[in-house]
Amino acid sequence: MSRRIKRTDPKPRSRDERKESRPFKARSAKTAGPRPGGKPGAKPPRFAAVRAERRPPKAEMEKPAAAKPVEALLPTKVQTVTVTADENNMRVDRFLEARFPGLSFSHIQRVVRKGELRVDGKRVDSKDRLEEGQSVRIPPLKLDTPKAVDELSEAAQKTLKALKEMTIYEDDDVLVLNKPAGLAVQGGSGMTRHIDQMLEVMRDSKGQKPRLVHRIDRETSGCLLIAKTRFAASHLTGAFRSRSARKTYWALVPGLPKPKQGRISTFLAKEESEDDTIMRIAQHGDEGASHAVTYYAVVETAGNKLTWVSLKPVTGRTHQLRAHMEHIGHPIVGDPKYFNIENWQLPGGLQNRLHLLARRIVIPHPRGGFIDATAPLPPHMQQSWNLLGLDASRFDPIENAPEE
Repeated sequence: MSRRIKRTDPKPRSRDERKESRPFKARSAKTAGPRPGGKPGAKPPRFAAVRAERRPPKAEMEKPAAAKPVEALLPTKVQTVTVTADENNMRVDRFLEARFPGLSFSHIQRVVRKGELRVDGKRVDSKDRLEEGQSVRIPPLKLDTPKAVDELSEAAQKTLKALKEMTIYEDDDVLVLNKPAGLAVQGGSGMTRHIDQMLEVMRDSKGQKPRLVHRIDRETSGCLLIAKTRFAASHLTGAFRSRSARKTYWALVPGLPKPKQGRISTFLAKEESEDDTIMRIAQHGDEGASHAVTYYAVVETAGNKLTWVSLKPVTGRTHQLRAHMEHIGHPIVGDPKYFNIENWQLPGGLQNRLHLLARRIVIPHPRGGFIDATAPLPPHMQQSWNLLGLDASRFDPIENAPEE
């Protein structure tokens, strides 16, 4: 059982519990602020100042700060350091991982267990939490001798090649995959191949395997974030928990949502039967009910029969986007669980598959800067876009939706 060192719990977050959707005003292509080639003097978008503060220049976003070589960081003699504000409330083992990236898990546990590491002169447990200003005694540290990595089998090599082909972004800490539709993120009943199992081929010489830090549905394609180290996993998981990660999804729905830009706020609860599990709209206080908020915006229409919508989930509930679009009367095309419009005919040439893409993710990088990854339309959605004459390069008005 972990214990905390002088931790002050933050006040609980207040939540908007309104259940009705309401419009938000996002700029359109006509009222958008100046873009490359646009007219000078155009009025800036409503949320431009907020986005400018939160998102650094693209060059900075794509180039997180490089870490110094591990050997140069490791102390060769006893040293005493002070816990900084950024390290406040950090676990002891996470503190060492952050200060000395690449240090093995077993070595960290060993120096803590033997009492070689002290906080304000006292022994601590690896799960104890630190407080800003505390003094930490760090003993000499060293890298473990790397173990020989066994040669990959032919099957493992094929799996590794498949992962590389999915890769949108990769560095020493983070991997972003373009997960194809139909491939599960984690195993389940009768599941023999999934992303979590495929990541086994990426175990390093210390036995560390890349970790999932969020999930997307099996039939949803697009951006899936993976942490390659414990250090990155801790930071990225924290970013999702604090809602610092910004996600954008694209979907194709029947009809034309009104208003064209809006906010959906409901409670969702899991409803299980013998052969299926769905999320139903619930009331505040219902057993298992969780608050869920989604912003949506119409991007382009194909007549009035089908509409391309962009979605920004503020919360991350199971099937949230699928349940919310069904709730406002525009379920996502090809959704086997939530599409329930009677006598609706799929236009010729479109595949009856889930038209939902995890289009983009922007999240703080564990070592500074931002990760900004974008996934292309999967083949079945690209086919639909081509048949319907939709232009995937259009301005996406969801960019201006609030962050909460």
